[in-house]
Amino acid sequence: MLIKTTFKPAWWLNNTHLQTLYPALMRKAPLPFRLRRERLITPDSDFIDIDWCGEGSQPLVILLHGLTGSSQSGYIRGLQSSLLRQGFRSVALNFRGCSGDYNYSARFYHSGETEDIHFLYQTLRQREPHTPFAAVGFSLGGNVLLKWLGEQNNNLSLFAATAVSVPFVLSTCATRLDKGFSRLYRKKLLHELKDHVQDKQQHLEAIGQHQEASKIEQLGDLSSIKSFWQYDNQVVAKLYGFKDAHDYYQRSSSRQFLKSITTTTLLIQAIDDPFMSEDVVPTLGELSSSIHLEITQGGGHVGFIAGEIPFKPNYWLEQRIPEFLKQQL
Repeated sequence: MLIKTTFKPAWWLNNTHLQTLYPALMRKAPLPFRLRRERLITPDSDFIDIDWCGEGSQPLVILLHGLTGSSQSGYIRGLQSSLLRQGFRSVALNFRGCSGDYNYSARFYHSGETEDIHFLYQTLRQREPHTPFAAVGFSLGGNVLLKWLGEQNNNLSLFAATAVSVPFVLSTCATRLDKGFSRLYRKKLLHELKDHVQDKQQHLEAIGQHQEASKIEQLGDLSSIKSFWQYDNQVVAKLYGFKDAHDYYQRSSSRQFLKSITTTTLLIQAIDDPFMSEDVVPTLGELSSSIHLEITQGGGHVGFIAGEIPFKPNYWLEQRIPEFLKQQL
C-alpha cells in the first residue's frame, strides 16, 4: 500500500547531498540518556554487543544500523532518545565488529546476514515471551531486516517493523556508487571497511586465533579495491561462501523477500537517495498486503531533515517512526 508522506525537506537543506551529509557531519549528540551494554555469546562461540535504552516492561524496539555504523550512530541514538520519550524501550544491535571491540572470528557482517538478528530476537523473546516487539533498520540494517522478515514469514511475533533508505537491489546500488558525487561516499565507506579488515587480522593474530586470521590473509591485498563490486567479490563472497559478488547481491537483496513479509511494515524511501537509483524502489505489485510504502521526493540517504530555521534541524524520522509504531500498537 502506498501512503502519502508528511515529509517536507528543510528549505535550507533542499538537496540530496546536504540531506545526507548534514546529520553525519553536523549533528549534535542527543541529550544524555542512560545506555546499558550487554554482550551475548553467539552459537558459534563469538559475541554480539547490544545497547539497551529504557527500563521496565514497555514495548521493545530492536534497532539495526547501517554499513560502518554502530549503536553510536546519530540516527540510532536520536531514535533511541525519541522512543524513550514516547514510552518505548529499545535495544540497538551492533553488527559484529561495530561495537568498538573486535570479535574472535574472521566473520563480520553483510547485507544478507540474518543469523545474528534472529539469534538476538530468539534470545529476547525467550526472556520476554509476552512483551510487544518491533524492529527498525536503516540502510544495510534495513535490508537485513526485510530479508529476515521475509525468510521467517509467520514465525515471528512482532507488532510492527520499519525500514529506512533500503538498498533493495544491491547490484544496482553498488553500480550507483561508482557515479558522480556518490563516489565520495563509496571512497569513505571502502576506506573504513578495508582498514577494519586489516585491523581485524592483526587483532586475531594478537589473541592467538591464527586460523581465523589466515582466513583474512587469504583474501589477498585489498589496496587496489576501488569499488563495492571489487570489495564484495574479494572479501564478502570469499568469507561467506558466495560464488562471487553477483551471487552475493542476488541472494542478499531484500526486494525479492517483500512478498513473504507478514509483519506490518513501513518502508521509507527517498527518490533522491544518492546511494541508489529510483528503479530500486519496489513496485506495489511486489509488496505483500502487510507493507506500507512511503516515498518522499527529498531526504537523501538516512537524512529526512525538516525545519524552517537554518541550523535548527527537525529529524523527521524520529517523529514518524514512533508515530507508526504507536498506530500499530
